[in-house]
Amino acid sequence: MDIAVTVWLAVFTVSFLMGYPFGFSMFASSTLYIILKGIDITTVLDIMVIQFETNFVLLAVPLFIFSAKLLNASLLTDRLFDFAKVLVGPLPGGLAHVNIVNSMIFAGMSGSEIADVAGPGQMEVRAMEKAGFDRPFSCAVSASSATIGPIIPPSIPMVIYAMISGASVGYLFLGGFLPGVLLGFCLMIGVYIVSIRRKYPVGRWYTFREILATTKTSFLILLAPAILLLGIYTGIFTPTEAAAVVCVYSLVLSLAVYRTVNLKGLFKLLVESVAAAGFTSFTIGGAFLFGYVLAREEIPAKIAEFFLSLGISGSPALTLLSINVLFLILGCFVDVSVSLLIVVPLILPVVEAAGIDLVHFGVVVTLNLMIGLSTPPFGEAVFIIARVTDTPLGAVFKEMWRFIGFMILALMLISVFPDIVLFVPRLAGYQG
Repeated sequence: MDIAVTVWLAVFTVSFLMGYPFGFSMFASSTLYIILKGIDITTVLDIMVIQFETNFVLLAVPLFIFSAKLLNASLLTDRLFDFAKVLVGPLPGGLAHVNIVNSMIFAGMSGSEIADVAGPGQMEVRAMEKAGFDRPFSCAVSASSATIGPIIPPSIPMVIYAMISGASVGYLFLGGFLPGVLLGFCLMIGVYIVSIRRKYPVGRWYTFREILATTKTSFLILLAPAILLLGIYTGIFTPTEAAAVVCVYSLVLSLAVYRTVNLKGLFKLLVESVAAAGFTSFTIGGAFLFGYVLAREEIPAKIAEFFLSLGISGSPALTLLSINVLFLILGCFVDVSVSLLIVVPLILPVVEAAGIDLVHFGVVVTLNLMIGLSTPPFGEAVFIIARVTDTPLGAVFKEMWRFIGFMILALMLISVFPDIVLFVPRLAGYQG
């Protein structure tokens, strides 16, 4: 290993451990590598410009960020909560099931687990506690149900994965639909078992008139995920165009129909979205440089050769199991962006050598990374829900373990049975 590679690894590791932004760690280490190798520094700019220009799909990221912030600020999620209540409220542990179904519906518009936790999550915990649920349990349900956000389309992590792997964003979105429903169902089983044991409150049955009235008030909001899915499924618009459609539709609902956001509030949301998108773009830009170094040093190919020498990559099931274990461990300690932008490019050659479908793998990886947001000691989703509800972190993590178990069950099912992921994409013409 020459001096440039040593400096590259050392600077990245030290700056990351010192708490510098992840994008900065990749930028600094990769730039020093380029200088030490005597490569023209304009290469840095060339890589950035070419990669951002050719990855048109990345335009979807700021659009989904804005739509998620708009939906949270406009209180449209309260109407979704009322709609979910008439559907599953009468089940044992009623509002906990409502929490999960609400996350499934909200997932069709936000594409972000953190958006779900920070927005509807706080309102859901408040409603559950008022109904008689323990607050730590309510927080655990909200944090785990938010995992569904990036699985059911749209999905920001899937957009970034598509950029890395070259897989179709449209087919990834379609592939996430059934796994997202399966994940929600698994979490509802967990809620049902706990609610029976603890005798949590059961919601009342609603009359047909009440169901009709609630559906009517929520109908326009429920159309958003339907428009997005049908648009992509029928080919009317691309996933990137779908992000723009969701933004425009959310704007119309918030400004003109329900009038829950004024122009002043809209400007604030735009500023917040630009800041969030800028940070994300900076991180992705650093990943472009980091990926350039990885490719130049042929590190992914060497890792693939190592796996081949072990004989693991000869079995798709064994390969996926090994990768799932790796990501579940990483999720306990590192941020999603680290795994997505650093680890995924390293193991893609192994995945391709094992004959694993890239759409299937993308959905599996996305769910795995989202589980990481709920696992200690990192658990960003748990940190957020505990902070916004003023709940002791340890108490929330104590309630999380059973839901993590059900999330891993869903992960294993979609890993072992690829048709759960690929059924809907194949209906749309996918040949993988």
